[in-house]
Amino acid sequence: MYTEKVMDHFQNPRNVGEIENASGVGTVGNAKCGDIMRIYLDIDDNGIIQDVKFKTFGCGAAVATSSMATELVKGKSVQEALNITNKAVMEALDGLPPVKVHCSLLAEEAIHAALWDYAEKNGLVIEGLEKPKSDIHEDEEAPEEEY
Repeated sequence: MYTEKVMDHFQNPRNVGEIENASGVGTVGNAKCGDIMRIYLDIDDNGIIQDVKFKTFGCGAAVATSSMATELVKGKSVQEALNITNKAVMEALDGLPPVKVHCSLLAEEAIHAALWDYAEKNGLVIEGLEKPKSDIHEDEEAPEEEY
């Protein structure tokens, strides 16, 4: 049901924890399934993500997508991080079962929420960044596809 990469990121998640005085913190959840994801970003003066941590309350797929999302944004610019989609997270994990696609959407939204927080704290406008939703509903998701 789950790929080796999903199992690896679930059993050995990368970047777990919190960042004190983080540049940006994003929290999103899905009230229907109960998953809650929080991502912390440490962004330097050049707009590069130097460190990223996460805390997730949820299923194995939620933990794995959080872990992979942090790996994908670390070392990237704010704009590059903004362009990381749930599809990129799923592809990096070699796919997710259709019923778990929403976990990758949470990961994408948590990154956006942390970037929004960073922009708000610093009086910045990040082109292409929209105010994030705190609750991701099943009916608002992209069509589920198998990868």
